[in-house]
Amino acid sequence: MLITRECDYALRLIRNLSTDDVTSISKIAKAEQISNAIAYKVAGKLEKGGLIESVRGNRGGYHLTRGADKISILDVYKIMEPNGAINECLKSGADCPLNKEDKPCAVHHELERIQNVLFEELGRKSLLEIIQEG
Repeated sequence: MLITRECDYALRLIRNLSTDDVTSISKIAKAEQISNAIAYKVAGKLEKGGLIESVRGNRGGYHLTRGADKISILDVYKIMEPNGAINECLKSGADCPLNKEDKPCAVHHELERIQNVLFEELGRKSLLEIIQEG
């Protein structure tokens, strides 16, 4: 598992939108010191994933579809890294040739346990809790 730069940008974009105000991409990009192009790309993925919504018009921009108290790092990670796993054999739909019903792979099962703990931790706190702690 790797929290990519794009996933980090997505978390920062969500943080900027946690005020419940409609905010423009240019304002977010400036505050987070990222390019508008990258901010738009990230916003597009977050919108497609259902976490943000665009508002058109003069005072347009983006806003969260639900409160930051209902969004976790895991929610953002799953949108930005839909095939994210700590090992190739743990990706959704992957067939691990060394992990068979008649001969289970101990390494596979341990990595799966670790991934489950990691995902549980990523989902443990809301982004609002994290923001307020900081």
